[in-house]
Amino acid sequence: MRKVELLAPAGNLEKLKMAVLYGADAVYIGGQRFGLRAQADNFSLEDMRQGLSFVHDRGCKLYVAVNIIPHNEDLEGLPEYIEQLYELGADALIVSDPGVFSVVRRTVPNMEIHISTQANNTNYQSANFWHELGAKRIVVARELSLEEIREINARTSESLDIEAFVHGAMCISYSGRCLLSSYMTGRDSNRGDCAQSCRWKYHLMEEKRPGEYYPVYEDEKGTYIFNSKDLCMIEHIPELVEAGIYSFKIEGRMKSSFYAATVVNAYRRAIDAYLADPQNYKFNPEWLRELSKASHREYTKGFYFGKTTGEDQIYHTSSYVRDYDFVGLVLDYDRKTKTAKIEQRNRMIVGDEIEVMSPNKDYFVQTIESMKNEDLEDIRTAPHAQMVVYMPMTEEVEPFAILRRK
Repeated sequence: MRKVELLAPAGNLEKLKMAVLYGADAVYIGGQRFGLRAQADNFSLEDMRQGLSFVHDRGCKLYVAVNIIPHNEDLEGLPEYIEQLYELGADALIVSDPGVFSVVRRTVPNMEIHISTQANNTNYQSANFWHELGAKRIVVARELSLEEIREINARTSESLDIEAFVHGAMCISYSGRCLLSSYMTGRDSNRGDCAQSCRWKYHLMEEKRPGEYYPVYEDEKGTYIFNSKDLCMIEHIPELVEAGIYSFKIEGRMKSSFYAATVVNAYRRAIDAYLADPQNYKFNPEWLRELSKASHREYTKGFYFGKTTGEDQIYHTSSYVRDYDFVGLVLDYDRKTKTAKIEQRNRMIVGDEIEVMSPNKDYFVQTIESMKNEDLEDIRTAPHAQMVVYMPMTEEVEPFAILRRK
């Protein structure tokens, strides 16, 4: 069976490293121009150089999003930028606009191109259209069912890869094409500056009763009528593979390093278990429990098994479920003293029970028995952001292991 790709988001270098170490086959990033996440940290060219070195040294790939829907002024400097990405060694560019596509083809003809979900790929004819022009991959629209994706796969060339979102935030607008943010705030979603207006609270007002606000749902405080649940397809790995999806894409360049590590780790285990023995594969509920430890909204299957309903929306809040805190990141470990050097990410106190999650192994639970500061003085608490502490560990750990607390 062909090995599928687990594709993870990376908003900055640390998130990139987390994603790769915890099991991603490829990462997608945005530069400081031409991408759809203007509010993310994003990558300078030097950051990209470092990221590409880290990714390629581990046999993985890196794709750069150049997927804005550009206006005329947005095209300035595009050919030069694309040439820089090619020279750096980016494995592919993700584009959505035909004009950007044509610039890439003229400027760097050998560059691999992936067609973004923003291009609204909903049928096999459009997939074949892009493939005939030179695209290597299409990212199918999020509004497609497994059956529709299966048909696209059957009616397109084997040399065309199909990528689909399997986890993360769902956009209320068709494959991300949105005017709501631009209309309400002047921030254009299609040029990378979404204000997430769909997560706000709304009321209904009748034209001839100005100032009289009616709840759209049975809640006097209003309702979040555009607020979708998060997509989660970890329970359906066999169906995704059998539909012909090659690249399993996780949403979340704006999410934390903790999110990247936790979500990638869970999907890596599920995918590997299936590919190792498809006939006897059995879903492990622990993988879903792991996903619940990362910040998330309630989960939905999206459009994969049919049209969405009111059950796929969240009407009472736009908040995330946050049951766990990311409290520390292991920087180093001394095997002789069994002590870890840790960068604090949230306040820790001696006596806290923590879970320690590492790449390629099960997490373990321990109590913080003691801590020392950088001067090797005993401390009871680590309250300062990113302060370095030393902590005895009950099991061996490695750099980039995560300490989390319920």
